[in-house]
Amino acid sequence: MLLTELIDIKYPIIQGGMQHITRSPLVIAVAEAGGLGLLTTGALDAEGLRKEIQTVRENTDKVFGVNLNLLQPNIDELVEVVCQEKVPLVTTGAGSPKKYYDQFLAAGIKVIPVVASVKHAQKMKDLGVLAVVAEGQAAGGHIGASSTMPLVRQITEQVDIPVIAAGGIGDGRGLVAALALGAVGVQMGTVFLAAQETPIPDSFKEAVVSANDQATTVTGRKGGHPVRAINNEMLTQYLDLEMQNTPEEELEKLTVGSLYRAVVEGDTKTGTMMSGEIAGLVKGVRPAKEIIEEIIQEANDCLSQLSNVKL
Repeated sequence: MLLTELIDIKYPIIQGGMQHITRSPLVIAVAEAGGLGLLTTGALDAEGLRKEIQTVRENTDKVFGVNLNLLQPNIDELVEVVCQEKVPLVTTGAGSPKKYYDQFLAAGIKVIPVVASVKHAQKMKDLGVLAVVAEGQAAGGHIGASSTMPLVRQITEQVDIPVIAAGGIGDGRGLVAALALGAVGVQMGTVFLAAQETPIPDSFKEAVVSANDQATTVTGRKGGHPVRAINNEMLTQYLDLEMQNTPEEELEKLTVGSLYRAVVEGDTKTGTMMSGEIAGLVKGVRPAKEIIEEIIQEANDCLSQLSNVKL
């Protein structure tokens, strides 16, 4: 089975819902290119989300979804809007969607939670969700404890539910690897940071394009809230203070407003530029359609090469 059999999309690729970033221009472009675009709800109120949903609908007849951060203070009203607008699909993060599951079902909405362990995947399977996104710690933003490859394989082996692989996947070979692990498709975020349609400052995009394999770092491990982002002056200072066992309230002073500084102001020195380890594979700013088509072409080429391999 492929993701395209679960969702009416051309290619088994989901564009990850990156907080404050994946707005309607990118979602429309990804949907039109054959993937599943996800709107983020970060920094939106109910009417802001409604407007974004309607904008997508006005510009494409393709399937799209909304990514819900369940820890948002206004999550109840955001869920209400999603249900009123009968969005085809939601992905959820930062908790279990159980509280809202009946609302989603009543509105005919497919639910795909993001999970970081076999235990959570099993709970979501028992809830009755369509599939899960198994996200490893190579991803950008808030991360779990497991690496992508072992996480995906253990969930596909132990939980009878379609699995979408995420975290450190940014090209066609990564897509093929995910399928080999038993996944039905992939979710990609970092590769779309450099899409022309992504509404972030050029300085942020250039930081992704110029990144190498060692460009990202993880802060917050000691406090139990690890976040992966492109390293800069502020994060280097944070890591130094973290190693010195600086109190959490002092560390928080460095990061308050840092995502806004990166995403809106283009501050690459004191902003938090959330990005996955795969950033080193992103070589330029291009239309989302070109990104997706190259991924699919590379995946098909890889599959053709592997068809001749005998072990």
